[in-house]
Amino acid sequence: MATSIKLDEGLKNKIQNSADMRHRSVHWIMREAIREYIEREEARESFWQEAMESWTAYQETGRHLTNQEVRNWLNTWGAEKETEAPSCHE
Repeated sequence: MATSIKLDEGLKNKIQNSADMRHRSVHWIMREAIREYIEREEARESFWQEAMESWTAYQETGRHLTNQEVRNWLNTWGAEKETEAPSCHE
């Protein structure tokens, strides 16, 4: 699929400078930028979907952890006596 894009001169110059510094082609820089953008957007959408699924599950079951319970657990990470994740409750 051939696609064209119109860029202003300032952005063209920035892309060219980036390509020159990295010893890459302008085409490679633009492809990489688009790939990274798509990956970020997919991750953002995945995070949103997971959050919505969690919210739905909470509304259906009422099972949860408090902020303090999570903090207490996270504070043990990397410690000699690292604890298991707490169990959800109503």
